Amino acid sequence: MAAASSISRRDELRGFLRSRRARLSPSDVGLPDNGGRRRTPGLRREELAGLAGVGVSWYTWLEQGRDINPSPEVLDALARALRLDAAERRTLFALARTELPLADDVAGSDSEQLEGDLNHLVALVDSLHPNPAYLLGPRTRILAWNRAAAVVLGSPDHLPPDKRYLLWWLMVDPGEGGMTAQRESTARNTLARFRAEYARHAGEPEYEEFLAELRERSPRFREWWDEHEVIEAQRGTKVMEHPQLGTLRLHHAQTVPTGEPELRMAVYAPADEATRVALSSL
Repeated sequence: MAAASSISRRDELRGFLRSRRARLSPSDVGLPDNGGRRRTPGLRREELAGLAGVGVSWYTWLEQGRDINPSPEVLDALARALRLDAAERRTLFALARTELPLADDVAGSDSEQLEGDLNHLVALVDSLHPNPAYLLGPRTRILAWNRAAAVVLGSPDHLPPDKRYLLWWLMVDPGEGGMTAQRESTARNTLARFRAEYARHAGEPEYEEFLAELRERSPRFREWWDEHEVIEAQRGTKVMEHPQLGTLRLHHAQTVPTGEPELRMAVYAPADEATRVALSSL
């Protein structure tokens, strides 16, 4: 089974490279085009190899699907030469079974940079009312929080702009209501998910500064952080006692929006008729 999987992957890599090479003309990449007819469309293998700075024989072997292991630097050079976009580049690395450089996960993913490009997701969160929903960016930054979430879960509006992080709210500055039992459970899960995220970014200044601030300001965070709890998925059913709405039973899940691997969208839905009626009154 493993051998068949490897053959299928190499076949896919071969077809992918050929298709991307075929769509480029010499003029697209600044090479002279003598106007002569080509047996196949697009760049020749030797032209692409020259642009990427790799040997013609080596590239030919790669495109033929031979069992070779290209480095991230070589794949980067090929991606640039082939004018691949971000999705195509990730596909190339996946087919080559080579891990993307960590910087790729970071570049352009900072929440301050993302906010201007996420109007569609913010609008989606708002449209889910009366179901509570919110959108988180890197380091649990709060990017969107709909009205239903404010009523059911509480509002982060008291946080200053540079502290609008779910972990900061839960662990350092809970505002009105303080750290309830329900919030403690949410805080533990949020911290454990952040720990999984941190593993991909350890050593980066923004993450280290955020972690240091949390450790300094929250004894509870320091204690829990040292337990090394990690989770990736967050889903299940919560039972909450709300002072105005009564007992709420809510299914909840966090999902990763397509094309935004550093974001998390959390959505709550009624788990029984009484909860549905209560939410519809919002």
